[in-house]
Amino acid sequence: MPLVDSKFPVNTFLNNGHLQTLYPYFFRKIPAVTLQRDRIDLKDGDFIDVDYLVGESDELVVLSHGLEGSSNTGYIRGMAKHLGEMHNYDVVAWNMRSCSGELNRRDKFYHAASCGDLNAVLLHALSRKNYKKIHLIGFSLGGNLTAFYASQFGNREISQVCSATIFSSPIHLESSIKKLHNTQIGNFYSESFLVTMRKKALEKQRLGILDIDPERIRACRNFIDFDNLITAPLHGFKDAHEYYEEASAINVIHKTKIPTLFVQSKDDPFLTKECFPLRQARQNKNLFLEITPTGGHVGFMYFNKGLSFWAEDRSIEFLKEVA
Repeated sequence: MPLVDSKFPVNTFLNNGHLQTLYPYFFRKIPAVTLQRDRIDLKDGDFIDVDYLVGESDELVVLSHGLEGSSNTGYIRGMAKHLGEMHNYDVVAWNMRSCSGELNRRDKFYHAASCGDLNAVLLHALSRKNYKKIHLIGFSLGGNLTAFYASQFGNREISQVCSATIFSSPIHLESSIKKLHNTQIGNFYSESFLVTMRKKALEKQRLGILDIDPERIRACRNFIDFDNLITAPLHGFKDAHEYYEEASAINVIHKTKIPTLFVQSKDDPFLTKECFPLRQARQNKNLFLEITPTGGHVGFMYFNKGLSFWAEDRSIEFLKEVA
């Protein structure tokens, strides 16, 4: 499909990628939204915690958070409230391993292509209710996972899966990571994630779950260090480079057979030109690429009469388009 002309309303005050990224993270307040927690016991002895907002709908939207996010992250709660309470979809916001507030039981955590865990969430949701349609929405790293799942499995694994929407996703992992490492502000962003990543790894080491020298964990100063030491070997990759290559959705999205919308901002401080799938969108009728002039990383703030963010309104538009 050709590129989608973006209707994101640009405001001079909000036309800054770092402001769009940081303001929602620190200051966005989400009105109360009640989610019901459930725990999925996995075949490998681990667990995943999922939060549901269930009504009368026969359509489900599954939300996947970004790196070190959770179902309590602002953009997830905002989307859940918007879709569930305002537009009457059933919603499930799942927590990747170790992200629900409780460490997972196994040594491995999660990664950018943890499709088996997402599939377990979908199967569990269908065991609770027989949905006619399932829509996937992913943000940042969860967007890469969502795109990877949609491309590799689509509706072949679970026939009810009918669309995917991806916001602010570093679908070319290695170039995004190198971009963050090459600037002072980029290192600020990466360190904000690494603080909790190292903390979780050290706690697992202390509990005897993870057999790695704690000094080596503390010595991880960037994503490549951490992924070489922990993410890659624990999840079957030779090293960080192989992990980035094998788990980057950009390498598989040409296979997508369900309607999939990518929304990427020009001023996203996390993304490189390799993360904008121009060629794939032009060659695959199921891929839609919308490039907004601003929006930062999982920001997309704009002035409206309600409390929703533009990404939430855009999601509803796309869901209605593919209905």
